[in-house]
Amino acid sequence: MSDVDPLALWLPLLAILLHLGEEFVWPGGFVEWYRRYPPGFRADVSTRFIMIINAVFVAFALTPPLDGPSPRAWASWLVLACIAGVNGLFHLVATIRGRSYAPGVITGALLYLPLALIGGAYLLGHRLVSPGTAIEAVVIAGIYQAWSSWKHRRAAVPA
Repeated sequence: MSDVDPLALWLPLLAILLHLGEEFVWPGGFVEWYRRYPPGFRADVSTRFIMIINAVFVAFALTPPLDGPSPRAWASWLVLACIAGVNGLFHLVATIRGRSYAPGVITGALLYLPLALIGGAYLLGHRLVSPGTAIEAVVIAGIYQAWSSWKHRRAAVPA
């Protein structure tokens, strides 16, 4: 179908695992940080909920490589990359607004954002995904981030 190395299908999973490593292993501290975000607020967010969301994201990231090089796999790849990219943007904005390190900002900025922007442009340029699929991926990512932000704001109360 294309000259793209099928190993590229694993890139979102690799980026996600590295990001989760930064958030939860080294330096870690994401759950505690997220409960105090935004500054001046406290949110009752369960560790269980955060783990379930991330487990679903990791499971979804397995679909492109398991599907193998196909239009469906590249579409899933792009949705994953866009969700990751929006998450990377969230971490970057949170770091700027909070004027302190948000666990996940390094991998969010250095892996997630380029994966979405460069990867998405590559897939579009090589016609591995259609413009319609790209728009759908961006909309899905935006809806996910809006839902996530709404859920967090709903749980946040002044500290």
